[in-house]
Amino acid sequence: MPESCNSRHFSWLMKSCFPNPQDPTSKPLSPNPIITISIPTATTLSSLSDDLLLECLSRVPSSSLPSVSLVCRRWSLLLHSPSFLYLRRLHHLIHPTIFTLSAPFAASLRLPDGNDANTDGPLWKVASCLPFPVSSLDSLSHARLSAIGSRIYIIGRNEMFCYDVWSGIITSRSSMIHPRKKFATAVLSGKIYVAGGGSRAGAALEEYDPETDTWRVVAHARRRRFGCIGAAVDGVFYVIGGLKIGAALENEVTRAAAAGAEAYVYASTMDLFDVESRAWLRSRAVPGGGCAVAACAVAGYVYILTSHALELSFCRFDARRRGGGGGGSGKGFGEWCKIKSPPLPAQVRLDSTVRFSCVGVENKVVLIQVSGCIDDLLRRSGRNVRGLKEGLVLVYDCVSGEWSRGPHLPEVIRRAACVTVEC
Repeated sequence: MPESCNSRHFSWLMKSCFPNPQDPTSKPLSPNPIITISIPTATTLSSLSDDLLLECLSRVPSSSLPSVSLVCRRWSLLLHSPSFLYLRRLHHLIHPTIFTLSAPFAASLRLPDGNDANTDGPLWKVASCLPFPVSSLDSLSHARLSAIGSRIYIIGRNEMFCYDVWSGIITSRSSMIHPRKKFATAVLSGKIYVAGGGSRAGAALEEYDPETDTWRVVAHARRRRFGCIGAAVDGVFYVIGGLKIGAALENEVTRAAAAGAEAYVYASTMDLFDVESRAWLRSRAVPGGGCAVAACAVAGYVYILTSHALELSFCRFDARRRGGGGGGSGKGFGEWCKIKSPPLPAQVRLDSTVRFSCVGVENKVVLIQVSGCIDDLLRRSGRNVRGLKEGLVLVYDCVSGEWSRGPHLPEVIRRAACVTVEC
């Protein structure tokens, strides 16, 4: 649009305002012209399109999100949409946060990143007692956690709850088809997958759709595992470690025979399930054997901590199938690499009293001691070592390859389940 008016524009304006009376095409002005004035209607937030409203809501401070999510159903749906999360990431207003649950207590930890102005060390924030029904606390004692956006799904043996970290509201959801304990779980394409968890669950691999609040069996595992760990990368659900209960399905004769079969330790292998093709891929074994005690996925890799007779080892599995170093052909997929072990005393073997949980936070692996005391473990073996009490937190930087200490887990959080959530 031009900034100034020239003679041509002025001439057109004059002819428009004062028509030539000799021109037969021109119409004389009415002596009493009727002037219609259109009063623009007021623009409200509710009249904005979803795109504009999302742009506004994505800039709201995190402290105000609990209130915003309660305004109306439309706003609540927008706040839990993938577009909202994308815009929050774009504005650097969303941060991966570690969430731990030891029902009814919960705690959260956000590691600092390059966008943080505050240089102080990270600290755990302990939430007050979450409003779980008292009758559900026993069912949640061995719960597993899965996060989709800002919602954490707390999966117990025969109950499930959804905790919205923005609104602080807990809602009951449909429970698994088969009750399980110490099972593997992971999230792929906005759906939750679970496998393992004892003979009662059989070999059924279940899928949960949060949109419809329904579970369904999508496959049957090759092996029945108990005490296993779940991870997910590039459309593959990894079921890692645990005890192998019974024989392989193809060798089973009757259900009764399988139930009475001897349990074998099968702790150093993992089964791979492709959720798109609904097919099992070739199983993989951790190099060097040992017992997988913790695992998680970070930046296209699966990191696994294993316990051997006299030491701990830490290794990485290349799980990239659709790009990255693997390229479109999947070159590099399936390669193992042994990396620096966590800074724990040499010649220590973890037993059932000491348990770790492992979560991925951006390009870091966070190892959390959720139960037991390493000092007590070493004391039982005749070694007097101090300083490794309960709640140890170790952070591995996948870029630098170095370990560092994180803040200890709060004392009220023991035997906890852990997950990374975006909030």
